[in-house]
Amino acid sequence: MKFLTGLILALPALGLAQLSNNNLGATPAQRGVISQAQALRAISVAASKAVNISVAENIAIVDPAGDLVAFLRQDSAFPATTEVAIKKAKTVVGFNGVFTSAALYNVTQPGGALYGLDNTNGGLIVFGGGLPIYIDGRFVGAIGVAGGLADQDVEVATAGAKAIGTTA
Repeated sequence: MKFLTGLILALPALGLAQLSNNNLGATPAQRGVISQAQALRAISVAASKAVNISVAENIAIVDPAGDLVAFLRQDSAFPATTEVAIKKAKTVVGFNGVFTSAALYNVTQPGGALYGLDNTNGGLIVFGGGLPIYIDGRFVGAIGVAGGLADQDVEVATAGAKAIGTTA
């Protein structure tokens, strides 16, 4: 109950005083799911961006349920960041695409309204590299990128998401 109260109190700080339909759509016809072809296109563009900025990345695409749709571990990407990429994407879908993984950073720090949130759900990732993917205004999944600095991960994730849709 304390967590739920904290989450409700933190919504205004995150710029979300009121949410409707939890960002998923009111009916199944209003909901979307990323396809394999879309996920592979996003990964392809993200991987090209990573090569362009000279960083080896792990790139994960998940659907709105958090199930892995596609994954790429580039040559020389740090093996330890494989799970981080997946968890960044899962963190985003855990909040129905309302927040990027980085958007949760400040409120999860000591003294923040949601301090400790990152220790729930098997470990949420609350720094840059996890972004929602919207196609035709529908939340269809998320991309998680890990292996570089947070700013590099965001740059690569943004390229991948924008190849097939938008991040907001």
